[in-house]
Amino acid sequence: MKNKIKAYCFLISACFLLTTVLSGCGYTTRSLLSGKYHSIYIAPFLNKVDIAQESQVANKYRIYRPMLETDITKKVINQYLFDGNLKPVKEDLADLVLKGELVEYRKDPLSYTTDDNFVTEYRINIYVNLSLWDKKENKLIWEENNFNGNYSYFTVYASGNVVKISEDAAVIKTIEDIARRVVERTVEQW
Repeated sequence: MKNKIKAYCFLISACFLLTTVLSGCGYTTRSLLSGKYHSIYIAPFLNKVDIAQESQVANKYRIYRPMLETDITKKVINQYLFDGNLKPVKEDLADLVLKGELVEYRKDPLSYTTDDNFVTEYRINIYVNLSLWDKKENKLIWEENNFNGNYSYFTVYASGNVVKISEDAAVIKTIEDIARRVVERTVEQW
């Protein structure tokens, strides 16, 4: 009988503790945007990469990939659709307007073969300037320059048991990273 009472007390204590711990958790998947924002227009990203400007001695010219700004725009729209907190709509129906400019695409070597003849790992960085506007009040909500998305990848020259991918596949991963970060920056408002 005493064992049943102890087991019963233990069960009640465990349930109480579990309820207390779970009710104290402040995690939510809801957006921190105010209730007045339900839709967003994503203006086509503009290409502002200045390929004539020298950036570094080792990398004399900035790299540009054709149609990169278009790919970023499409992926950002898709990420808003996936997130679901703001509905992408036409400009005249939107509560918010996101404007973006592609300002830099970089491919930096991270590691080399032992004889330094080949690059074994690169990091791709994409930088954009962003601004979010309240369309009804024509007011800037936030602005961020040199907003970055990046992805590191191994080349065919990498040794060992690592996943090797092409630069094109790495660019897609980088665009996905920047789109995810743009949406998080908009809806989470940390």
